Amino acid sequence: MAFAMWLTTLIVADGVSVVPYAPDTLALVLTYLLVALIFGFVNSVIGNFIRIVAFPVYILTLGLIALVVNSLLLLLVSGISSFIGFGLVVNGFWWGVLTSVVLGLISWILGIIFRPLVKKRPNY
Repeated sequence: MAFAMWLTTLIVADGVSVVPYAPDTLALVLTYLLVALIFGFVNSVIGNFIRIVAFPVYILTLGLIALVVNSLLLLLVSGISSFIGFGLVVNGFWWGVLTSVVLGLISWILGIIFRPLVKKRPNY
């Protein structure tokens, strides 16, 4: 997730950035890992709760509400990061929507590339 976040900040450079806690490369890498950890926690706890509660809305909008939910989760991670003084910075809701689309596509592509190869067992 940290690698996908790094690629996303390179692609959507105008709307999202990561501010490290110190001006060196190790601090930047650790900041990306911390942002990925925070995003994973927020996405797994709050995101799953929202997806369960808003399930009828997901069906009604054919899943397009997921863009709004993911954008709001990114804005929440940005708020948490600004509270601790470093981390993810999202410059608005629409940048959050674009970032969530790009982050989702990159995560999907990386999941396909690094998916463990599963061998099929022969049927006896």
